[in-house]
Formats: sequence, C-alpha cells, structure tokens
Amino acid sequence: MEQKLYDAAAKLPETKLTFDAIQPAPMAPPINKTWRIIISMAACFILLISAGFGSYAYATEVKEYNEAVRFFKDYGLSTEGLSRSEIKAVYRDITTNAFSYSKTAEVIANSITDGYEIFQNDPTPEDVERLWNSMNSSERFPISGWTGIHYRYRAEYKEDPKLGYEVLDKSYIEKYDGDTLLWSTPVSGFRIDGLSTVSDGVIAYGNPERWGSGSRSYAWMAKIGSDGSFQWKHMLNNGFEDEYIAEVLENADGTYAVISRGDYQYFCLSQCTADGKINSFQKTEVGNYGIWNAARLGDGYIVQLGSYMTNEHARIVKVDHEGNITESFSYSSEDAYYYITDMIGFNGKIYLSAYAVPKLDDEEQSAGGRYEIANILNYIFDNKLFAISSEELTPLVRDNYTAMLLVCDPEAGTPREFYSVQGSLGGKLALSDGGMLLWDVESITTTSLSIATSAYTIRGTSYVFRYTFDPDGSLVSQEKTDEVTDYYR
Repeated sequence: MEQKLYDAAAKLPETKLTFDAIQPAPMAPPINKTWRIIISMAACFILLISAGFGSYAYATEVKEYNEAVRFFKDYGLSTEGLSRSEIKAVYRDITTNAFSYSKTAEVIANSITDGYEIFQNDPTPEDVERLWNSMNSSERFPISGWTGIHYRYRAEYKEDPKLGYEVLDKSYIEKYDGDTLLWSTPVSGFRIDGLSTVSDGVIAYGNPERWGSGSRSYAWMAKIGSDGSFQWKHMLNNGFEDEYIAEVLENADGTYAVISRGDYQYFCLSQCTADGKINSFQKTEVGNYGIWNAARLGDGYIVQLGSYMTNEHARIVKVDHEGNITESFSYSSEDAYYYITDMIGFNGKIYLSAYAVPKLDDEEQSAGGRYEIANILNYIFDNKLFAISSEELTPLVRDNYTAMLLVCDPEAGTPREFYSVQGSLGGKLALSDGGMLLWDVESITTTSLSIATSAYTIRGTSYVFRYTFDPDGSLVSQEKTDEVTDYYR
C-alpha cells in the first residue's frame, strides 16, 4: 500500500494566496489545475452565512470594531499582527463578499490549520482490463455498499383489471450478508423509497402510488426488526397535500427524528417515540430546496439542502432538536463549484464528503447548464472529438474532479482541515464497528462519450478506495477495494 501525504504550506504575497507542497519525498508531482482548485479553496473557502452578515451599518467606530472582533472570534480568525483599522477592513471585506483587501487572504490562510493531498495512482491498464472483463462476463464486481450486512428494498406489481395496468402489490425489505439473502419482509400500503438503518433494525419510508391529479400523497414509514419481524407502521399527516420523508435519524435515547419536505416548500422535523408515534412537529419555509443528506450532530442535526435548478449543492443548515434552523452555511470558491455528497458527525466535528470541479464563466457554462462537465464538453466540441476514445476521455474527466473531505468546526461550520484526492469523487461516509471514520473515494477508471443519449453524456466506472481515520481525525490507512460505482453525467 503506497500512500503519500503532502501538507499544504501557505506563502502569502501582497494580494494573492498560494500554497506549495512540503516534499517529504525526493520528487513531488507537478501542480496541475485540479490542485489549483484546492489552492483557490484554501483562499476562498469562506462561509456565506445566509442567516446574517449581509450588510452592516453601525453608528460609531467603537461598535463596528467590537463587532469585527466578535466576528474574528466566532470564526476562529486570528487578529495577531493586525491594527485596529486592519481588523475592521478584513471584517468588512469578508462580510460584504468583496475579498479584495490584501490582508484577507493572510487571515483566512491562518484559519485553515491543515490541508493534505492524498496521492493515488492513476488507473493501470490492468484495472481497465479487469473492469472490461467483468462487464462482459458472468463475474461481476460488487456494487459499492452491497457488501457485508446490509438492507435492500424492492417492489412487486400486479394487474388491476379495472384500471387495465399493473399497480403496486407489495414492497419488500430484505436483509443480506453480501449476496446471501437472510430474510425478506413484506410491507403493504406504500412504495418504499428509502431506508434508514437503526440500532435494532431498519426503518423504511415512502409514499403510496398516486392515481389521479386530485389525490394527496402522504408519507409513510415502517419499522422492521433486525430479525425480520414487522414492528409498526405509521403515516405522517402534517397538513400537506404532498409530503415525503428524506431521512430518519435515531436519537441517542432510541427515539427517532423524521426529516421530511412538505408541499415542496417546507423543511419539516418530527420527533417520534421508539414505536413511531409523533410527539412534536416543526416546519420552516425554505423555498424550492430538496433535502439531500442529514446527520446527527450532538442533540441536533445537520442537513444538506440543494437545488439542481440553481446548481446549489453545498448549502448546509444546522437544526436543533425541536426543528428550528439555527444556522445556514454555503461553501464556495471563486474558481470551483463544490458538490457535497455525504456528511457525518464524528468525535465532535462535522465531516463533509464532497468534490470540486472548475468554475467557468457564464458564456462557457451556457450549453445545457451541465456545470460539472462543461469544461470537458467545451473541449470536445471545440475540437470536434465526437469519436473520442476512452483512453483519451478518461484523463480529461479525471483532471476535472477532485475529491474533498472537509473537517469543519461544529459551531461556526468553518473548515479547519481538508483532504483531497485528484481524479476522484467524494463518496460515502460511515463509522466502523471499531469507532473509526471510513471515507469512500470513487476513483474514475473508465469513461465513454455518448452525445445522443438523453439520460447522460458521459458515463463510466470508478474503483472505490476506502480511507480510515481514527477518533483524533488522523488518516491511519487506505485500501483499494474490489467495489465499483457507476458514473453518469
């Protein structure tokens, strides 16, 4: 197992922040444009706090200075070496989103304590051959997440003679050990759309199928024990025409927090007893944002809200136990888009799995709004490479992506550390039985171009690398697994 870590060390010119790699080995790889994305992140990883800090007007200089000092303290920024006027200038520069003051980059760099790049070998010809042989034979690689003990769900349909077509008969929750089925339990009344594993089983959730435009869509959930026993089923009735459950999180006391979305406008949190009965409910209007990820954080929660329409994939809200949104963070950079894929609370910190892609100007992004792969498509169309081979395309796709693991302060949301892996996507986060943090990174291995396909333009396959971190947040091991994931964009 070969692993190299290069600490990011800051060099601060007058107005621009750059990083050079400390070289523990004789030769370091050249810094390419994906690493420059990370450099830009270190300078521009500023939290756009949507709950405040938009514009400030204070009557006296003293009040503004006190507010600036409080801001520095809240976000872990150092005032060392700064004059009174410089502290206020940096404060104004950040809170107005200007980022033009020469001292700002220095202050921000000092707030990010560590940045590490994990070097990963490019896919070998043997890797590509193995994937090809797998896709064209009866031997298949395990799909990521389908190893060990895990749960799946499926649905069965039957013909309805009155309607003249098939309708849902039953859904099934199934427990597997690898590919071996351990048990299968039927659930009637709704179509299962998701599962949440809890300490003593699994909770399935979903909605009934709708027949007609006037019908309401209620959210349902059902608990199945770890032995396959059916325990309970309940419907959410919070007064919405349409409500779906995004996540069910188990609280420390064995109760459940049910996170749902109502009428495509409201973020909702229901607190339920261990037998699924709701004892509190709170809704907050957030607009047309989907609920993409959620995790426990102490007695509260962190939730990712997202919008495909506006390409917003990096908005995080903190929610207290009662369901009130207390903070809102958006992670941004001048030169890159960030896409958060998973989140977890671990040893008092927030860990965000993500990936970065280059940000292009509005004209370059205009072709279909494909923000992630616009850089690649522009190159292909400009050079008329419509028959581009996988050998030519895969390096372009790999060079477009950088997997990121952000280690954030739980109060301010500020990134204190980050890990990066080039040519990859940040994948799932999980905790091992031994109390370690596991980070899956999807290393893009093969790709192909399909201009005429409506569902995607570039597809491919990625090997899964698994990185293990101890409770102190130190990287202790990496493993190239036999798991693969599919890539579609």
